[in-house]
Amino acid sequence: MPQPARPAVEAAGLTKAYGRTTVLDGVGLSVAPGTVFALLGPNGAGKTTTVRILATLLRADAGSARVAGFDVAAERSRVRRAISLTGQYAALDEQQTGAENLRMVARLSGLSRPAARRRAAELLERFALAGDAADRRVGTYSGGMRRRLDLAAGLVGDPSVIFLDEPTTGLDPRSRQAVWDEVRRLADAGVTVFLTTQYLEEADRLADRIALLDGGKLVAEGTAAELKQQVSAERLDLTLVSPEAYEEAAHALDHLTVRRDPATRTLGVTTDGRAAHIRDLLDAVDPDRTLIERFALHSATLDDVFLKVTRDG
Repeated sequence: MPQPARPAVEAAGLTKAYGRTTVLDGVGLSVAPGTVFALLGPNGAGKTTTVRILATLLRADAGSARVAGFDVAAERSRVRRAISLTGQYAALDEQQTGAENLRMVARLSGLSRPAARRRAAELLERFALAGDAADRRVGTYSGGMRRRLDLAAGLVGDPSVIFLDEPTTGLDPRSRQAVWDEVRRLADAGVTVFLTTQYLEEADRLADRIALLDGGKLVAEGTAAELKQQVSAERLDLTLVSPEAYEEAAHALDHLTVRRDPATRTLGVTTDGRAAHIRDLLDAVDPDRTLIERFALHSATLDDVFLKVTRDG
């Protein structure tokens, strides 16, 4: 029988603290090669710290990790040769053109001048930055163009693992879609993509596997479908007639609530989607039919999962 492939990224018991503030608290994870893994969490959850440890830019206080088969503490140079890291902000020289940026990175990676020129041309074409865009100063680029060039720069050395730390933050929908398309192409080509994001739709669309990080701890992990099943198959949104009715319903349905919006007097509660269950819910919270203004049924989303597990955690 063939042996299962070794994880492209694996970590156990990662811990990091700054003074009395614990940023990571025993984080463990495993990422299969050639897949997209999304690490979700709010600001301050520990996502960037995790990436910095795995990319050898920061040492953990405790725990261990291997990336591309190499120990991130004992074999840092070998890890660095196997990976690429694209941060939240494009690391580009704005005074150089797009082509000059890529040629510079290629030369720093050890390519000869002719090889650097060829590699830059390949990547400019791949990321729709050839032609006039290639010869424009990066300072004139839009946010989407900068992000595409930054991704291209990260691929100069053909990494087997690429870390993308919130790569679409601040991008317009069209630019975000372009980045999503490229992430999927990378995974299809066998590259392992480790993605951190605050956009739950992004993880839902891209990731083969998702982990939720909150307060430095992993609070849930699985495929998007598995995580949604932890909440329910469906979500029933109830809009109440008044703030008082909202508070009354919120108290009665607290154990089922996954979303709360006092401003619109809307509660989202879990349901299996059956008509009988929905009728029972409505009758239980509003037997006199005077509190609920309207309701709507939706499929459960990763937003529901995140709000529930972080609240419960």
